[in-house]
Amino acid sequence: MAIMDISIVPIGTNKTSVSEYLVNAIKILQEKGAKYHICPMGTVVEGEVNDLYDYARTMHEEVFCDIDVQRVVVTIKIDDRRDIHAVTMEKKVKSLGDKVRYKK
Repeated sequence: MAIMDISIVPIGTNKTSVSEYLVNAIKILQEKGAKYHICPMGTVVEGEVNDLYDYARTMHEEVFCDIDVQRVVVTIKIDDRRDIHAVTMEKKVKSLGDKVRYKK
């Protein structure tokens, strides 16, 4: 199990907001049944590493389907941890939260 953080930014559009350009990219994750969490600066997706690469490629191409989009910057980070089983988004957040609460 791996976790991907992906940020897709259309460049050169005539609008300052990018959310309308990203709706269909997020719908791809919904259609594929991916486990994801939308964040203010990107989206975190959980899954097998090959699936994550496929999601990233498909989402990247989907943003170009809008006539206004001729350039896209995509930033991808993948955490592929293999020393322990079933690292999930929730477990990572809980682990940090537990450490923050117990720190004096």
